[in-house]
Amino acid sequence: MLDLPLIASSLPEFFKGMQTTLMLMVAALAAGFVLALALSIARVSPKPWLSGPVAAYTFVIRGTPLLVQLFIIYYGFAQIDFIRHSAAWVLFKSAWFCAWLAFVINTTAYTTEIFAGALKATPSGELEAARSVGLSEWQIYCRILLPSALRRALPQYSNEVIGIMHATAIASAVTLVDLTRVARDVYANHLVIVESFGTVAVFYFVLTFALVGLFKLAERHWLKHLRTQSSSAAVPQPK
Repeated sequence: MLDLPLIASSLPEFFKGMQTTLMLMVAALAAGFVLALALSIARVSPKPWLSGPVAAYTFVIRGTPLLVQLFIIYYGFAQIDFIRHSAAWVLFKSAWFCAWLAFVINTTAYTTEIFAGALKATPSGELEAARSVGLSEWQIYCRILLPSALRRALPQYSNEVIGIMHATAIASAVTLVDLTRVARDVYANHLVIVESFGTVAVFYFVLTFALVGLFKLAERHWLKHLRTQSSSAAVPQPK
């Protein structure tokens, strides 16, 4: 039988942990989104000196586990005397900052590749039409390329957002009291698996369900022109 009174008494702690999880997720995604916009433009640049470093960065970050990156930032940088004796130590001794930085670095790499792929998939006709009316390269990026690419990237980016939300579970490894840390504390204090980790699983499921719903609404709004095109293409034309 489930210990319902224990679950009920633990809910305030779980809600506090959820606040930490959401704050970390939103802060990391916001910074990663802005950085990825700039890096994705560099990633698709025909100039090797511009696209090369970005490609190397995304390759390295996507090729290593997020937990390893978190440990390097939180535990590794603390061993560097230069950092310990610099003004940056105020930031790097904070578990919150280190977790945020690790998530930003990670999501920026993945989001850059998502946006870069969407930019490369822009129909050439859109660019030719923009140049034919005299738009500059900057105007083309701001008015044509980026808006169009961001709309196409929505389905993939939604997976990245949900992935980062789930990945915040490892923040407890550097002492942050997030949802997973609360579940571990409940288990350590009461030795109940279902009541602790089952409850946190429900929290993550509800958050995931909410995010999926929000992105479905966004896709329905921003990608409705694609549904219209596909519907029109499916209608047989008279001979």
